[in-house]
Amino acid sequence: MQKVLTIGEVLVEIVATTKGDGFLAAQPLVGPFPSGAPAIFIDQVGKLCTPCAIVSRVGDDDFGRVNIERLRADGVDVSGIEIAEGETTGSAFVRYREDGSRAFLYNIRHSACGKIRPNPVSEALVDSCDHLHVMGSAFSAPELGAMVMDAAQRIKTRGGTISFDPNLRPELMRDPAMRAPLDAILAMTDLFLPSGEELFLFEPDRDEAGAVEALLARGIRTVVLKRGAKGASLFQQGLRADAQPIPVEELDPTGAGDAFGGAFLSFWLRGTDPAEALRLANAAGARAVTRLGPMEGTSTRIELDAILQGQKG
Repeated sequence: MQKVLTIGEVLVEIVATTKGDGFLAAQPLVGPFPSGAPAIFIDQVGKLCTPCAIVSRVGDDDFGRVNIERLRADGVDVSGIEIAEGETTGSAFVRYREDGSRAFLYNIRHSACGKIRPNPVSEALVDSCDHLHVMGSAFSAPELGAMVMDAAQRIKTRGGTISFDPNLRPELMRDPAMRAPLDAILAMTDLFLPSGEELFLFEPDRDEAGAVEALLARGIRTVVLKRGAKGASLFQQGLRADAQPIPVEELDPTGAGDAFGGAFLSFWLRGTDPAEALRLANAAGARAVTRLGPMEGTSTRIELDAILQGQKG
């Protein structure tokens, strides 16, 4: 089975238990929860018993250990997580507003994961893996973006595959320094995993059907559109499949798209029927929102089957 690699931030998330806008007054908090979009994604891959690894950097502190222990327990190769003595692990403080939106306070750029650089262990992991999952947000940090691009080119050149989740704000696409590497990654992409309006990041002048057609014409094998609470859709040449929403009580949506992506990729790499892979990934996203903490809702196959069985009932 192909081994999946991702490169990017590992951090903890700490959540306010009250609702409101931001942190201008003292708030009761819960956490720390293991987090970071690449980490959530790869944890879901590991939980489904797909060989996988992550390259990242944490401080020599409790927040770093919380993440490493969780990822290792869920089957992720953590040898590529560098422990930086004297530095701190990244963090995100989150508070929900009354309308369900979220206010984030990040410490990433100046934390240990803001200084991810190639080293002998990370280079060996790139050489040992067959698939790279790319988060578009990596290209907002030039050094990390260059590292991801190099890994993508090496894995693709030797016959590996690439999945790409844009995971970025539309305004970043207007930055020429961002646009060029993102176009280059899209040209290598086999599996594209946009959420909502991200479908139009590379095809802004088209409707949904036109954007999908144009993306497939670029050589992308599979486009999976995550629609949040409205389900998801899959597109291949000559094929469309839709997964309907699964009614659940939403507690924390952070990381649900990453759990969806990790689940879909695991089944896609195994050659699972596309509609079935979509159905299972949709269940992973639905289950993820029912747990407080972005990595707390990643799922085993048994848990995914239970969600789908409950839906039938």
